[in-house]
Amino acid sequence: MTALSIPARPAEDASLRPVPWRRMGWVTWRQHRFALTGVVVFLGAVAVYVWINGLQLHHAYAAAAACHPATSLACSRLIGEFRVGSFLANGFNLQAVPALIGAFAGAPVLARELETGTFRYAWTQGFGRWRWALAKLVPLAVAVTAAAGAFSALLSWYYQPLFLARNPLTLFPIPSNSLGAGMFDLRGVAFAAWTLAAFAIGALAGMLIRRVVSAMAVTLAAYAGLAFATGLYLRLHYLPPEVARNSFSFFVSDPARPVVVVSQWWTKGGTTVSPSAMNQVINSTFQRMMPVVHSSKEGAVAALKQPTNLHVLHFLTQHGYTQWTSYQQASRFWPIQWIEGGWLFALAVLLMAATVWLVRRRAA
Repeated sequence: MTALSIPARPAEDASLRPVPWRRMGWVTWRQHRFALTGVVVFLGAVAVYVWINGLQLHHAYAAAAACHPATSLACSRLIGEFRVGSFLANGFNLQAVPALIGAFAGAPVLARELETGTFRYAWTQGFGRWRWALAKLVPLAVAVTAAAGAFSALLSWYYQPLFLARNPLTLFPIPSNSLGAGMFDLRGVAFAAWTLAAFAIGALAGMLIRRVVSAMAVTLAAYAGLAFATGLYLRLHYLPPEVARNSFSFFVSDPARPVVVVSQWWTKGGTTVSPSAMNQVINSTFQRMMPVVHSSKEGAVAALKQPTNLHVLHFLTQHGYTQWTSYQQASRFWPIQWIEGGWLFALAVLLMAATVWLVRRRAA
């Protein structure tokens, strides 16, 4: 029998349909169920801790807010309990959660099969490599984003006592600005968006590096750089900041209108004064306004008459200096949230699309 006399394949073999999406979804679950379970267990453990501390924080705040007078010993004790309960208030100890999810759930998605070589077998199963990549990325991305969204709702409840408009607990500093660093990206839509972006960064790193451990390290580094650049340079410039003139006490004396200062500068006669020159002027002015101390008794009296920084600043304005402050109102929390969540979602989609394109381009 020659090649020309070999019978053709049956008609039904020529019309084989690709593997359906639901079957590939089952395969994805079987392969990554431990990673998804790990994400749920991790967030669940942290959520239990936040819930327990949140209950204590809410009760402590209610008791301290109802205590009068606030300067009494009993009220001071209640305020101290509230302060201890607000250990998570700075939020920096939760900043690593999205990065860890991206490293441990996103980086191994493709890197593990590329590193072990099992992708060659997977690409011969009649599903197609680009559909194979999509079936892995999309369900996992949706799952981790949904889990992060639920966790962020719990964090919003936890922080609720710290963001009340009228905070009577002013005897000690508690971060209560919704735009503050370490708190903004833990609430609203930002936390879920950052988690999705971290997952996409991990998936792309795994496709490019093809080594699980190296991809995890690159994911952590890339996420840290992106988060740092966003918090330091981007977030407070999504919307044009407001500008105040010689508002020295505005940012301290009005807790109902918390703001985040973007930048400050001085001018004199319409010309901007450099920070170094302004520091010299402020220091020299403060020294001139300081009383001369001749004895211990005079020193005690002079200490009561020493000028405060606020007095020095007012003195400078009377001599032609003007301080300008650009700031963002905390009332812009949700517009800034949607802007940041939007571009992070677009970035995640772009990174996953690039990952799928690289899968299609890669030679088996």
